Amino acid sequence: MATRTARTTPDPHVADTHDLIRVHGARVNNLKDISVEIPKRRLTVFTGVSGSGKSSLVFSTIAAESQRMINETYSAFLQGFMPTLARPEVDLMDGLTTAIIVDQQRMGGDPRSTVGTATDANSLLRILFSRLGTPYIGSAQAFSFNVGSASGAGAATVSKGGRDVKVRKTFTITGGMCPRCEGRGSVSDIDLTQLYDAEKSLNDGALTIPGYTMDGWYGRIFSGCGFFDPDKPIKDFTKRQLDDLLHKEPTKIKVEGINLTYEGLIPKIQKSMLSKDVESLQPHIRAFVERATNFQTCPDCDGTRLTEGARSSKINGINIADACAMQINDLAEWVRGLDEPSVAPLLTTLRQTLDSFVEIGLGYLSLDRPSGTLSGGEAQRTKMIRHLGSSLTDVTYVFDEPTIGLHPHDIARMNDLLLRLRDKGNTVLVVEHKPEAIVIADHIVDLGPRAGSDGGQVMFEGTVEGLRASGTLTGTHLDDRATLKSTLRTATTVLEVRGADSHNLRDVDVDIPLGVLVVLTGVAGSGKSSLIHGSVTGLDGVIAVDQTPIKGSRRSNPATYTGLLEPIRKAFAKENGVKPALFSANSEGACPTCNGNGVIYSDLAMMAGVATPCEVCEGKRFQASVLEYTLGGSNISEVLGMSAAEAEVFFGDGPAPLPAAHKILERLVDVGLGYIKLGQPLTALSGGERQRIKLATQMAGKGEVYVLDEPTTGLHLADVENLLGLLDRLVDSGKSVIVIEHHQAVMAHADWIIDLGPGAGHDGGQVVFEGTPADLVRARSTLTGEHLATYVDG
Repeated sequence: MATRTARTTPDPHVADTHDLIRVHGARVNNLKDISVEIPKRRLTVFTGVSGSGKSSLVFSTIAAESQRMINETYSAFLQGFMPTLARPEVDLMDGLTTAIIVDQQRMGGDPRSTVGTATDANSLLRILFSRLGTPYIGSAQAFSFNVGSASGAGAATVSKGGRDVKVRKTFTITGGMCPRCEGRGSVSDIDLTQLYDAEKSLNDGALTIPGYTMDGWYGRIFSGCGFFDPDKPIKDFTKRQLDDLLHKEPTKIKVEGINLTYEGLIPKIQKSMLSKDVESLQPHIRAFVERATNFQTCPDCDGTRLTEGARSSKINGINIADACAMQINDLAEWVRGLDEPSVAPLLTTLRQTLDSFVEIGLGYLSLDRPSGTLSGGEAQRTKMIRHLGSSLTDVTYVFDEPTIGLHPHDIARMNDLLLRLRDKGNTVLVVEHKPEAIVIADHIVDLGPRAGSDGGQVMFEGTVEGLRASGTLTGTHLDDRATLKSTLRTATTVLEVRGADSHNLRDVDVDIPLGVLVVLTGVAGSGKSSLIHGSVTGLDGVIAVDQTPIKGSRRSNPATYTGLLEPIRKAFAKENGVKPALFSANSEGACPTCNGNGVIYSDLAMMAGVATPCEVCEGKRFQASVLEYTLGGSNISEVLGMSAAEAEVFFGDGPAPLPAAHKILERLVDVGLGYIKLGQPLTALSGGERQRIKLATQMAGKGEVYVLDEPTTGLHLADVENLLGLLDRLVDSGKSVIVIEHHQAVMAHADWIIDLGPGAGHDGGQVVFEGTPADLVRARSTLTGEHLATYVDG
C-alpha cells in the first residue's frame, strides 16, 4: 500500500535569490561613495532637493551601466556606430537588468518630425492607405512626406554568361513629399534687404548674414569665383551677376590653387539655417532667421506636406492628411470603425497604438503635430507609448519626473500606468518630487541633505511611512499643505486678450490683471500655452522663461551663461593692467596643452573615450602666467571655483567689491542656486537647475511682464516655498508675473487664477473660471477647483 510522504517547502532556487539591484561605492558627479540596494519588480522612487544626486545615481550610474553592458554584447564593428558610454565611477554593481530610459529630453526638432513619425503611427497609416485607399496610387512611400518622387533612365552594365552587356534601365519612385515645400508644410520668403546692403560692395561689408565676412573662407570664395566684381556695389550688379550671387547652384571653382565649391547665398542659408528647427539655432542666428524670413503655409499642399496624389486616395471619404489632422481620440474611433480582414493585424496594432495615446492622456494631440512643439512632459509620455503594450518583463524602466506638465487630475492616471508596468514583473525607478507620485512607492531612496557639494548622500531608504517619520527634508515636507492668502494684491491695469484662436482655443476673450501674481491652470492640453504664447509672449516688455533646454557645451558654465564672466574679466584686466582675453579659458588665457578644457580627451573608437586631467595646468584650464594675476587675493581659477553664495560675498562686501558681478550673483542666490560652482560645466546641471539659471538670467531684462512656464519643474517640496518668495519679490518690485502652473501651492498663493478647460484638445480651449483662489475653492465648479479645495482642506 502506497504511503503519502509529508510535503515540505522546497528551498528557493538559486536563480530566484537575485532580487536586488546593488550599487556600492558610487562616486558619479556629487555622489559621495554611496551604497544602495534596490528591490527588483517593485516601484522605487528617488527623492531629494534638485541637485542632490538623484539623476547621478539613477541615470548616470544604474541606467548608464546597464546600457553600456548591453552595448558590449554587440560586435566591435557595430559598437563603432553606437554612442560610446564610459563605465560609471562605482566599486560594484550587480543585479542589473535591461534599462529602458524614458526621460524629459525634448523630441527631435527636425521640421519633418511629427508625433506620428516619432511613434510609428504614421508608418502604420501609410501601409493602411496603400492597401485600402482608392484610387490606388502606389506603395506606402507614396504617402510619406519624407520621400520625394523621382524618375530616371540610363545605360547599366550587367554581367551575363561571363560577358559585360549594356542594358537600358529606367526607374520611378513615387513619393508623397510635396515638391514645393519639400515636406515641411510651410514655405519661406526671404527678405533680400536683410541679406545685404545694396549700397555697398562685398569688400566693403555688404553681407549682413551672421558669419559671412570677407576676411575668412567666404571672402576667398567671393573674391576668387570670378562671377562678379567684389568691389562693385551690389545695386550695380547685372541681372546675371545678382542671380549668381543669390541663386547659383553648387559649382566647382579653383581659388589660389585650392579646389572649392561656390554656391549662391539663398540655397546656402536654406541648407545651413532654414532647414533646421528655429528653436535649436543659436540666439544670433535665430534672430537673423526670424528677421530675414517669412514662413507661411505652403499654397500647393495647404500645409499637409503631401502631394496631390497622396491626398486624392481616400478610405471612406478620408485621406491620410485628414486622418493625421484629426484629434487622436477621434482618429482611434475612425480606425475602430474599419473592418477589413485583409489588413486585420495592421488594424489591431494601429488601434492599440492610438488607444495608448488616449490612455496616457495625450488623446488631444494630432499625428501631424510637429514633435519639436511638444512640452517636456508631453514628449516623455509620447515616448512611453511604445512601452505600454510591450510584452517584455523583468526590465528596468527609468522615468524622470513623469508627472511634469500634468494637472493633479491627470497624475492619478500616470500613477496607474507606473503600477501596471510594475505589476507585469518590471522594476520601475522614478525620480520624482510630487507627493501624489511619491506615496505610491514600494521603496524610497531619499538623497541629500542639500544640493551640489552639500548633497550626494543617502539620507533614508525604506517605505513611505518610514520617510514621514525620518525627519529628512523630504519627509518633513511630504505632507505640506498651502493655505490661501488672507490679503490679495489689486491689479493696476489689465492686459486684454481678444479672439484668441490658436490651436484649440475657441475665440477666447480674457482680461489678464497686471501688477499681481496671475496663475494660469487647467488640464494638460486645455490651451494654456496656446493662450499665453499665442497672445502674450510676443508683446513688447514681456519676458518669457519657458522649458526649452539651455544650450551649452562642456565649455559653458554658469559664469559664461549668465554674463558674469564679462565684468570679472574686465576687473581682473584693470587691476593687473593686461588684456581681458587672458582671463577666458576659451581665448588667449587658455592652457595651450588642453585648449582650456582642463582635461585631455582620448578617443578610443568604439570604446568609451578617456578624459585625463591636464598635467600642465592640473585641470585649472589657464596658463600658469595668467594664474599669477589676482583680484582681491584670488586668481581667476580660484574665483571660478567659488560657489555663487561665496562669490556674492567676495564681490559684495568682501575683498573685491564689483557691483556688476554682485547683481548677477544675487539673482543666482535668489533662485536657490547659491551652491553651484561658477566654473562647473552646464552639462553637469540637473533639469531644475538649468531652468532656474535661465530664470536668473532673464530677471536682468528690462521687461515689465514675466511669463513663467511651470517654474516648479524639478523643484523639491522645500524649494517651492523659496520660489513663491521670489515671485512675491518680483511682483512687489512693480513687475507683473503670469505663471502657467499645475502645482497647488502656487495656485493657492496666486492673487488671480484663470482656469482653462473643461477638458483637453477640442474638449478644452475655453475659460471656465476667472477669479481669486478662494472663489475657485468655494465654487468647486472645475476639476482644478475640486483638487485645489482638497489640497488646502487636506
